[in-house]
Amino acid sequence: MTANASAAPTSDTARFVDVTEMAGQKISAEQLERMCHRYYWARAYVEGKDAVEVGCGAGQGLGHLRQYARAVAGGDISAEVLARAKATYGDTIPLAVFDAARMPYPDGSVDAVLLFEAIYYLPDADAFMAEARRVLRPGGHVLIATANKDLYDFNPSPFSVRYYGVTELAELCRRNGYVPSFLGYVDVTRVSLRQRVLRPVKSLASRLGLIPKTMGGKEFLKKLFFGRMVDMPASILDTPVPYVEADAIPGDRPDRRHKVIYCAARLG
Repeated sequence: MTANASAAPTSDTARFVDVTEMAGQKISAEQLERMCHRYYWARAYVEGKDAVEVGCGAGQGLGHLRQYARAVAGGDISAEVLARAKATYGDTIPLAVFDAARMPYPDGSVDAVLLFEAIYYLPDADAFMAEARRVLRPGGHVLIATANKDLYDFNPSPFSVRYYGVTELAELCRRNGYVPSFLGYVDVTRVSLRQRVLRPVKSLASRLGLIPKTMGGKEFLKKLFFGRMVDMPASILDTPVPYVEADAIPGDRPDRRHKVIYCAARLG
């Protein structure tokens, strides 16, 4: 899959460097597990097929996808962030700077479009879904992973535009011609005692605007809330974690039990 350079955005996107996990930064062990899990989940949809990850950031999951997909490409709106992915993979994975609503790929050229922890940054999610419909082959999938806004202690990311819970995602998919199914991951009733005790504290800190906005500023609070910290790898191939199946959840009501929502939207 070859990218068309004319699709590169012109807006200032340097700010995303401050809210994107980069190799060498300290993150919680749970964050690393969640990052690995979403790419493991995607395997069934990309195996032997052509896949594109939109908003791939520093590209930690692209190497894993390449192991199973027939072809994989990635892109991000931030050239500064994407440079980290290029440093990791060189020319072995096609990478391009582009807007999610203007992908540099031909009509009907891919089987899966991935958007992981990025839908809330899109100024127009409908435009993205329409563009994904253009580049997808019949029966293809849009795979979305997103933080669950319907938890009471949810904390939005800086620069986010709009978060989508299960019901909002279901509506978004259906009005754009997709048939969605949903999974939930990281059951809040099964997290550590530390997290269960501190959830009200996190909720209060979020409402009062006390949580730092940058990745560096959040490091202390991550250690407080989540415990053990690890280094973010350049590729999850370097630090595999065990895989457990996510929980099937209904698409007609908000989910208030899982930290992460997965949506597999099949092109109808």
